[in-house]
Amino acid sequence: MENISRPHARSTYQAYNVLRKLRKGQQQIQLNGEALDIATVVAVAKYGCTPHLDLNDDIVRAMNESVDTLGSYLAKGYFVYGVNTGYGGSADTRTNNHAALQLSLMQHTQSAIMTSGDKGDPLSTLQDIGSHAMPHSWAKASMLVRENQTMRGHSAVRVVVVQTLNELISKDMVPLVPLRGSISASGDLMPLSFIAGALQGCPDIFIRRKQEQGYEILPADQSLKKANITPIILGPKEGLGLINGTAPSAAVASLALYETHQLAVLSQYLTILASEVLGGNLEWLHPFIDNIRPHIGQREAAANMRTFVAGSKLVSGIYTTEKDRFKVGLCQDRYATRTSQQWIGPQLEDLMLAHQQVTTELNSTTDNPLVDVSASDIHSGGNFQAASITSAMEKTRLSLQMLGKMVFAQCTEMINPTLNNGLPANLAADDPSLSFTMKGIDANMAAYMSELAYIANPVSSHVQSAEQHNQAVNSLALISARYTMAAVDLVSLMSACIIYVGCQGLDLRVMHNTFLESFKPILQAITSEVIGQFLPQQKIDALCHELFKNISTVWVATTSLDAHKRCERAVSSCISVLTAPLCVYQGAEQFPEITEKQHRESTSSITTLETWRSRALVAMNEHYVSHRTQFFEKHTTVEYLSQASKKVYSFVREDLEVPFHRGLVEHPTPGDVVINGRPKKTIGSWVGIIYESLRDGRLYDKLMEALAEGLEGGVVKGDGQQNGVLVNGDGQQNGVLVNGDGEQNGGVVDGAGISSNGVF
Repeated sequence: MENISRPHARSTYQAYNVLRKLRKGQQQIQLNGEALDIATVVAVAKYGCTPHLDLNDDIVRAMNESVDTLGSYLAKGYFVYGVNTGYGGSADTRTNNHAALQLSLMQHTQSAIMTSGDKGDPLSTLQDIGSHAMPHSWAKASMLVRENQTMRGHSAVRVVVVQTLNELISKDMVPLVPLRGSISASGDLMPLSFIAGALQGCPDIFIRRKQEQGYEILPADQSLKKANITPIILGPKEGLGLINGTAPSAAVASLALYETHQLAVLSQYLTILASEVLGGNLEWLHPFIDNIRPHIGQREAAANMRTFVAGSKLVSGIYTTEKDRFKVGLCQDRYATRTSQQWIGPQLEDLMLAHQQVTTELNSTTDNPLVDVSASDIHSGGNFQAASITSAMEKTRLSLQMLGKMVFAQCTEMINPTLNNGLPANLAADDPSLSFTMKGIDANMAAYMSELAYIANPVSSHVQSAEQHNQAVNSLALISARYTMAAVDLVSLMSACIIYVGCQGLDLRVMHNTFLESFKPILQAITSEVIGQFLPQQKIDALCHELFKNISTVWVATTSLDAHKRCERAVSSCISVLTAPLCVYQGAEQFPEITEKQHRESTSSITTLETWRSRALVAMNEHYVSHRTQFFEKHTTVEYLSQASKKVYSFVREDLEVPFHRGLVEHPTPGDVVINGRPKKTIGSWVGIIYESLRDGRLYDKLMEALAEGLEGGVVKGDGQQNGVLVNGDGQQNGVLVNGDGEQNGGVVDGAGISSNGVF
């Protein structure tokens, strides 16, 4: 076990474990405004877990007192923004009609666009333009985050309002919320106004409710009535309390960041996958290298990859103390793998800061104005400005672009026969003159990467002044989070592609390695039979070594040729190797043990060479075809893999039933849709199966198993590391200031190295 801090890996695994327990019902969700984490947002939004409100005496008292404090203000005739004044740039108006003012807030914020098709009209003529409504999980996550923020008791919102909102979540009654239209300045006013409108039973706001089969979409008033839920009549500040906040931005950011953390771990495994496919020289993973450049992210990435590669028989340079100091060919791996720890490391550090920012936002009051119960005062401020989420999402999206670029380069290297260290062109298992198996994926990856690079550009540099120049600066956090979700999807597509390519590459690497190794005794037998009469056994053994070395070299260099031509090129190249010893050893005086008859026979060296060539060619070609056929039927790949690749490869081949692609014979045509009892599919369909397993989390189960093997043991001691977190002499913990009372940016670090806000 390496004594190296792995804050990102531990945080990612912890979130994965929390989600797993919640999905299994082993843990209950209790909201108290203080401890909501990213995994819980995912559990409720995507997996139907039910949140419960921890309405203890302190929380109820704080919420009630905030309502009472506002009432006291109004009784004294004080002006309170948004309660008896106008909104935004119109805050110079005054009114005592509090109920109408809250209704007017809904009037002007429920302005964004959805289509009749979004609202369930099957006859809509706009079915081809895509949805203008948020995904169900995004809206549901927004509801969860908003109720958690509101119950903190700073918003003058009654307990019953939060209870009703939680009832909607528990019954999976989620309003349709427009996808676009929020600038995340005074929070996400527009999307939250549709959630507030659903609570009010607005007849022109629609609620999507899960049924036994599918969903039904009804106007909010009808949906609430059908569920026996009483609509809410908003109190003097409850409209603002519900919509003047960052919940949608924080919610979508949570969903994006959860998957990004897993993709970041996956990128470290994919580097090992690529290295195994390429037969890499992994001396770049030697601990000495990251020890002398001790960035926390780099050290973690290197340690994680050493965990993943353990047990591999396809790489060199990491377990052996003796180096091959006379290595032929490429003497070191290319940048896409060799500099991966330096490339990934800074992304892990950025993601941990993003994680902290988002987690803090989930448990913050982001309303305006804010009620300070302890001082019986109300303050106008700007906690709704969601720039912290923008910052988190810009970092996250750029990290995804960096990881995607690395994965793209690794995938291309595996497919390209001039770069992949002897694998067939396009990773075709059959003849490359008629089969271009992975060529399309190479182009797909370029398309995905181009789009990813485009959307990685910052959103925050495109702020426009809004709302009478009152919102002259606005965070655009929800837009940034939306594009980050798009980046998550693109990197997931790319990851599915490289996993498919990588598994094909693993099979081909093992197939070709075992073919050459199993051909060695055949080559020895032919050489001994044909040449043995002219040379002593000792020379035969040395000659066979040189012949095999030559065949292996030529085999690697002829990957674009069909099998027969490849064998012919490899065998023919050996003639020069054979000629020299035969000519040298024709002189009987050099070998007294050779008889005169043997000497006469040796003069027919040309015939001997041709005999050897023809026999070796037939044998090599027949053996290759036979070996390939046997390998198709029974793969031995898993025996050669690292501990991580064994899990992922077996999952792909066995659980997902995505097969080793045999070549052109795999392509489905009319009347030809089955091969060896399994369906034929297009390459895209196979990759799609892997993609779905990434997005629904099944493949990550295997990845987290592999990661856990490097995280066992918990606390790290004795080398300047505390509870798995590097602490240096000036009170810096992972670049985050730890103050004298053990608090980390507001989160107390407990004995397990986990802060109360979920950040390591």
